[in-house]
Order: sequence, then C-alpha cells, then structure tokens
Amino acid sequence: MNIPLRRVAAVAGMMLFALLANASYIQIFQVAALEADERNQRPMLAKFNTSRGDLLLRDGTVLATSKEVRGRYRYQRVYPQGPLYSAVTGFASLYRDTGVEQAEHQALSGTDPRVMVRTLLKDTARGASVTLTLDARAQRAAYEGLRATGKHGAVVAVDPATGAILAMTSFPAYDPNDFATFDPEQLARIDKELQADPAKPLLNRATSQLYPPGSTFKVVTAAAALDSGKYAPGTPITAPPRLKLPGTSVMLGNAGGADCGNGSPPLAQAFQMSCNTAFATLGLALGQDALRRRATAFGFGDESLTVPLAVAASRYPERMDRAQTAMSAIGQFDDRVTPLELALISAAVANDGVLMRPYLVDEIRLTDGAMVSMTDPEEYREAMPGAVAEQLTEMMVSVTQPGGTGTAAAIPGVEVAAKTGTAENDGSDHAVFTAFAPAARPRVAVGVLVEHGGFGGEVAAPIAKAVIEALL
Repeated sequence: MNIPLRRVAAVAGMMLFALLANASYIQIFQVAALEADERNQRPMLAKFNTSRGDLLLRDGTVLATSKEVRGRYRYQRVYPQGPLYSAVTGFASLYRDTGVEQAEHQALSGTDPRVMVRTLLKDTARGASVTLTLDARAQRAAYEGLRATGKHGAVVAVDPATGAILAMTSFPAYDPNDFATFDPEQLARIDKELQADPAKPLLNRATSQLYPPGSTFKVVTAAAALDSGKYAPGTPITAPPRLKLPGTSVMLGNAGGADCGNGSPPLAQAFQMSCNTAFATLGLALGQDALRRRATAFGFGDESLTVPLAVAASRYPERMDRAQTAMSAIGQFDDRVTPLELALISAAVANDGVLMRPYLVDEIRLTDGAMVSMTDPEEYREAMPGAVAEQLTEMMVSVTQPGGTGTAAAIPGVEVAAKTGTAENDGSDHAVFTAFAPAARPRVAVGVLVEHGGFGGEVAAPIAKAVIEALL
C-alpha cells in the first residue's frame, strides 16, 4: 500500500515542480513577449488607467496631457496644440508610442525607477511631467513658414551656447489626437491611411530624413581649408566659369552659368557668391580625407546621437574618385544631412568652433514640482579652432549683405551669418539654408530644408529669418 502511495506522491511532486518551473520560466524569460502580445490587454489597461505625465514648454504651454474619461480606460491622451508639435511629441496610442511620448515613456508613465520611488513615498500614481526646450514663438514661425510654401520640409533651431533645441518642425504634419482614440478599428484605419499617404506626414523629416546639403556644405569645406594653414579669407582660389571634373567629360558650372569674380576670387568672395568651381577646386586640393575629418568634427557619421529622439546619421561618402571628391566639396554626390545637422553646422561656427550636444528635454518633475532630472549642457564635438570660427563668421555675414546669396534673411540692425544651398535632386532642387544670429553674440542657429523648393536664398532664407526674428 505504501509503495503505490510513494509513487503517486513522487509523480505529483514532479508535476508540481514542472508547474512551478514553467511558471517561473514564463514570469522571468517570457515577460517581454507576453507584454507585446496584442491579445494581452493588461499593458493597455495599466497604460491608460494611470494618469500619464504632461509634456510642457518652459512657459507652461501644455503639449500633451491626460484627461479622465468614462469607460474601459480611465485616462485618454489629449494634444491641445494639434499638428504644431507633432514631429516632437509623437503620440501615445493603444498599440504604440512615437516621438517624445516613446523616448520618455518611463518618466511619463511613472515606471522610471526614479519616479516610482518618489511617487510611492508621496502616495501618488501619476507619471512625471517632461518640460521641453522648445520656444512657442519660434516653433510657430517655423511651422507657418513651411506651410506657407506648400511644400514638404523641416526646420530646426538650436541655442548654440547650450545645444537646446528651440524649434523642430516637419511638414506636412498630422494631428496626434487622432491616435488617442480607444476604438481599435478607427485607430487601425487612421494609422493605415497615414502610413499609406505619399506625403509621409508621420515622418519627422527634421531628424529622420537625409538630404543633399548643397552649398551649405561649403561651410565645412571652408573650415577645412582655413584650418589647414594653407588658406586665409583673402587667398585667391582658381574659379573658371566651367570646371572639367577629373577623369570625366563632365563640366561643372556655377549657378545660372555665372562667373566668379575674375576667375580667381579670394576665398571669402567665392564663399559669398557660393562659387561652385572655386569650392570644387578647393576640395580637390584638400582631398577627401581632410574633408571627411572636418565633416566628422561637425557631427557627420554619428549613429548614436539621440535628442532623445533617434537621429539619422548625416554622412560624408567613402572611397571617392577625384571627380566625386570635387562634387562632395560643394555638397553634392553622396553627401547627406538631416535638417538638424544643418542647424548644428551654424551652431558650431556660432559657438567659437565648439558644438554642443543637442537636446529637447529640459527637465523632468513630479506633479508637486520635485525635480527628477535636469539636462546639463555638454560639449559634443570640437568642430574647428576658435580663430577659424571667427573667420568663418565674417564670411557667413557677407552672405546676407549686398552681393551675397542670402540677402532674403537679412534683418535690419542685426548681423545674420548664413550660407545658402540649392541641392540638386533628380532635376528638382531642394532649397537649403543654415544661419545664426546675432553674429557677435549668437542666440540662435537655424537649419531649413524645403523639398523641391528651388533656390535656398529665395525660399528657405525667409523661413530662417522669421524664426530668428521670433527669438530675437
């Protein structure tokens, strides 16, 4: 009688052990998979049954908040500013988050350990509020400026001294309130429509789209030349009306077929006139390695940069022949930048050659005002020596003065330092512009890209001017 009982007990014990082992395995190793399973409703219930923290501007403007509602879910996300900030805020929906809503999800949801400990002590279940660095006036000027063109594009403005992002907009935009619905069918329909829209309104062009920089890259080429010790602003540069690219039958000309001075203008004048043949000649003399090192110093090639939104790495091409090197020196061939990088190019010059790390999140606080974290400005790259930055500043100021290509960005009583660009793109040029102001005491650096906009000095420059004026 005891032997059968022992056998039954042994089998039962083995089954109990297997059950406990399986439960432990599921709880430890399959948590992520179970939470991601679309049939699992618990994460959604937890996500919307707790009041998510607000997204705010420094002046208290609310970009995203949670309102109490009746139904299965207790709180619904609301975006009072609509499309104006959608490129930055993103959205928090039933199935996925984007933008800062995703990047700062732990703080906003209260699951960040720093927030959890403090909220438990204070007996509150609300997430922390995240304050962004954006300026309301600059953001609206950037958004309205792009919208007025009727074309796609992006604008970014940064504080050169700190790296704080003052404006970031992408057009066309979308209304994040559309993704706040708790109706799964409606949410799926909206997402499908926007994903299929050829205008790509869900794409943050400011950080995720790469474009040819056109002549704005001449800032990088000029910095490499000045820092080489072989060139000064007054050094004559060979600039024929048309330059035969080495090893090809291709003739490179200047915008509109114009001449560059007397065919041998000083570097500063070639920069002011945005002379292609002069800078292609300069690129050949410097070589691709020197240009690549300088581009890297400006932040090109960094695949780890976040603001905290992930940023596509701007790039300067590898292993080029001499003709390709000449074209890369004027921002063509395979040079690619984000609109954020366009702003950083000017920011580096404005800050005496020191590029500060860009950032969007100013601080994170609990609902009672207690500080969780604050962003301290930090150096990102040394783009060039201060003496080179000073020379480049003078050259960039000349671009917005009579005779320059960027006079549309000139502001009475304010010295604006800039560089225009017209980036070739399959027969339909992008309008590109980078600038900072005031030149003597810079407070803002701006990058503008208007897809298929034509001349940067005509289409992108006025947008940059409006953003600068909003901040000054």
